[in-house]
Amino acid sequence: MESAQLKIQKFLLQMPLFSGMSHEELEHVAQNTTELYLRRGETLFRQNESCVGFHLVLFGQIKLGFSTPQGIEKVVAIINPGQSFGEALMFLKRPYIVFSQALTDSLVLHISQSAILQKINSDPEFTCKMLASMSQRLHSLITDIEEYSLQTGAQRVIGYLMRNIEDSDQTNTDVILDCSKLVIASRLNLTPEHFSKILHDLKSRGLIDIHGKQITIFNKQALLNHKG
Repeated sequence: MESAQLKIQKFLLQMPLFSGMSHEELEHVAQNTTELYLRRGETLFRQNESCVGFHLVLFGQIKLGFSTPQGIEKVVAIINPGQSFGEALMFLKRPYIVFSQALTDSLVLHISQSAILQKINSDPEFTCKMLASMSQRLHSLITDIEEYSLQTGAQRVIGYLMRNIEDSDQTNTDVILDCSKLVIASRLNLTPEHFSKILHDLKSRGLIDIHGKQITIFNKQALLNHKG
């Protein structure tokens, strides 16, 4: 029977961050890594809890968010398989500024701070990979701020739909919403009512059709040209 540590090593090898490691290095990281199985709706960590490592999503979907003083939940990120989170706070040695919750049944790896710091001190290439990952996260954050500040609600929804379709010359393209409309609305800094209103307005204009979580885009260019 395969040991838990060997299984973790195989998981780590699937991630670009760890793909160049030797067997001995991978073994050391695996010894400081914990598998976390989460049921849908289960909390991974809460705001202000200590951050002593970072996480990698193997399968499932994790949301990061916070609650306003009025009790309104704001989703700041949706983490999909192959993505990581928590690196910056781990290096800053600060508590989590958001909470983390599973949107679906998920498998997450928690990699301890001590294993990462040891690897950084001995491997410049690994350090560059860590920096690239955090830089990408920063770029996404700046893009989000720009969209919230300069784009209309309709433009944000259209941008979300376009990011979730594959390049295709087909006239009709289907998009499957990757989580609930409530979560997507919060991620786009919209109320659920506003999000639904925008979708139905796009439908009434003949730009899309809606079947539950499936959105059919009839003409991508026409949708992109819509100003809202």
